[in-house]
Amino acid sequence: MKELSPPASSLAAPQAPARAGRREWIGLAVLALPCLVYAMDMTVLNLAVPALSAELQPSASQLLWIIDIYGFFVAGLLITMGTLGDRHGRRRMLMIGAAAFGAASIAAAFATSAEMLIVMRALLGVAGATLAPSTMSLIRNMFRDEQERQFAIGVWIASFSVGAAIGPLVGGGMLEFFWWGSVFLLAVPVMALLLLLGPRLLPEYRDEHAGAIDFPSVVLSLAAVLAVIYGLKHFAESGLAWMPALVLAAGVLLGAAFVRRQQRLPYPLLDLTLFRQRRFSGAIAAYGLSCLAMFGVYIFITQYLQLVAGLSPLRAGLATAPSALAFVAGSLWAPRLARQMAPASVLVSGLLTAAFGLGLIALAGDGRSGLVLVVVGAVVMSLGMAPVFTIGNEMIITAAPPERAGAASAVSETASEFNGALGIAVFGSLGVWIYRTVLADAMPAGVPADVVAEALASLGGAGAVAAALPGPLGDAVLAAARLAFVDALQTTAASGAVIVLIAAAVTAAILRGGGSAPSPSVDRSL
Repeated sequence: MKELSPPASSLAAPQAPARAGRREWIGLAVLALPCLVYAMDMTVLNLAVPALSAELQPSASQLLWIIDIYGFFVAGLLITMGTLGDRHGRRRMLMIGAAAFGAASIAAAFATSAEMLIVMRALLGVAGATLAPSTMSLIRNMFRDEQERQFAIGVWIASFSVGAAIGPLVGGGMLEFFWWGSVFLLAVPVMALLLLLGPRLLPEYRDEHAGAIDFPSVVLSLAAVLAVIYGLKHFAESGLAWMPALVLAAGVLLGAAFVRRQQRLPYPLLDLTLFRQRRFSGAIAAYGLSCLAMFGVYIFITQYLQLVAGLSPLRAGLATAPSALAFVAGSLWAPRLARQMAPASVLVSGLLTAAFGLGLIALAGDGRSGLVLVVVGAVVMSLGMAPVFTIGNEMIITAAPPERAGAASAVSETASEFNGALGIAVFGSLGVWIYRTVLADAMPAGVPADVVAEALASLGGAGAVAAALPGPLGDAVLAAARLAFVDALQTTAASGAVIVLIAAAVTAAILRGGGSAPSPSVDRSL
């Protein structure tokens, strides 16, 4: 029998993925802008709280909802919006979300009551949930070359960091000259630009074979995420209490029901088979545990700068700028690092560097050298975390098949939200316990019991108490409170370093023998 020769085309070397052109790079800039605004909206409102409280006069409960409900709905709807983008068009979902975000921002800026502002903040959260999964999954479609894609994701990650860093500065400038609602209008020109340029520069992608969205899964995922994050945030704010514990337990049960339902559906909202891939699960482990440690420690760093180091809000903001710039630089440098090292090595090296930075923070005292250690430690931590975020997210979206890239990026963002809330709750509770325990033992004699209780509540409360007490006694209370807070910072930073070291070990174990080498850059999405 004559042997047939294979066709010449099958012997040809596989073609390298197409390089991105000017259209794709301009499109990346367009995608980065809404991500920057998304991050700014998380922080910018905090500065406007005094002014809006004076005008709208919300109750204490309403004020909490005004601040928190945006993040609640973002976290609760990320998976749903990512899956909707996969099935109905990622660019379409981004355009719908941008239009809704702009409209809700205008309505929030001119809100006439606390109830109206709460509703508008919720709508902003719904719209905001479309931005992160749509933008990152579109990056996969636009950048098929692995090195270019890693750099693009570095820009995407950096835009969030820049937004979080400049949010307080830009918001403070707006409030200096305009009314409290002006902070919401920052998003409007950005979203208008996205709506104008997006259809011309961004490709469309959808999975033509996807089934219908399962509505019960949407409800279960939203309820589970809202309940868990609500419980965690209230633990962080008020300590252990039965109501947030019940809400948290209900969220866990709803999450278990959601997972069980996904296993039975032919077209699940969340494809659990993604977690069977080492690249995906290893990157999620590194990313999630990093967020847990970083968010948990960062809340103590910001307080340290103002209440221990004595910096003004503006100078404290400037003191955090080096770490934000380091995160941006690390995000953009990560692709070059990935060309020299395997992805698993990049993640583990980044985690070890971040642990070293947290260790420096754990050595900080209450003097000038302590301030230097906190700033330098935060810079080192950011330089280590940035490659974990950049290369980790690239591994997450490329480990998933092209038609599930939106859902995969949504899982990544949900892991960030979950672990960030968990870090704030766990580290916040640990730090408060240490602060109260140390201060109670070091409280000077002669301080009235009601004054002691106020000082034990927080370092800010101790400062107010100290100002009202006679000179030497007030100074002694303030000094004891600052030392107690430094103990809390040192313990939480050391705990964060331990968690990051555990993350490095877990990531190395998961990726051993799989995901240690760069994956082929084959993209079938276009």
